[in-house]
Amino acid sequence: MLARAELREHGRECLRRPLPYLLLGFCGMFVCGALFYKAGRTTQAINMGLIYATSPILITLASTWLLDERRLSALQWLGVLLSLWGVLHVVTAGHWMRITDIVWVEGDFWVMLCAVSWAAYALLLRHVATALGDMGRLALINFAGSLLLLPFAVSEWFDPVTPELTWQALALVVVAALIPGIGSYLIYGWAQRVLGAARVSVTLYLGPLWNALMAWLILGEQLGPHHWVGALMTLPGIYLATRR
Repeated sequence: MLARAELREHGRECLRRPLPYLLLGFCGMFVCGALFYKAGRTTQAINMGLIYATSPILITLASTWLLDERRLSALQWLGVLLSLWGVLHVVTAGHWMRITDIVWVEGDFWVMLCAVSWAAYALLLRHVATALGDMGRLALINFAGSLLLLPFAVSEWFDPVTPELTWQALALVVVAALIPGIGSYLIYGWAQRVLGAARVSVTLYLGPLWNALMAWLILGEQLGPHHWVGALMTLPGIYLATRR
């Protein structure tokens, strides 16, 4: 509905070459949207955080090699590494030796696939030319992702072990669709047009900090020293990595 006008004007032109939108829907919606939850069934949060933290590094390296974006300066690379260090400090709760105790399981493979897939999504988003604006492009990507997920959604609907859909669950689905599903993807795509894939990818390291802040505000969880130390490394790192 929000993109009706521009889809009416440019939609047919874009649908003549649907492959880019199907690839974007597969990487950004199918893999990163569905398989990440599948991974969470068999692996731990620390594994997921450590593996997914590689995605911005993959995007930064690939964007300079494949998209000929301006290479990051030494100071910007320092920012990338400082942000990564801060995120890992939060993920390990300040106990770095926990990394040696990690047991790798099937779910870690799915997280690794998600990290690579998000890097591919970011690069495709930067590379694919379109006459659509940010909202129209996202609408087509969401439509493609929905088509790919539809058979699995139908099979889950008729699966007897699927939990009953309550009004509370439906409300949470709507919130997830509007805020991260539309808002986050829309802002990320717009920011890539302005700043480029490499510099925007570093902002993904804000995720664990936002998680901790929202858990404190909404769930009443306590912020630990590792959150503050991680923030003191991540925030200056993002500033260094994204400054001109």
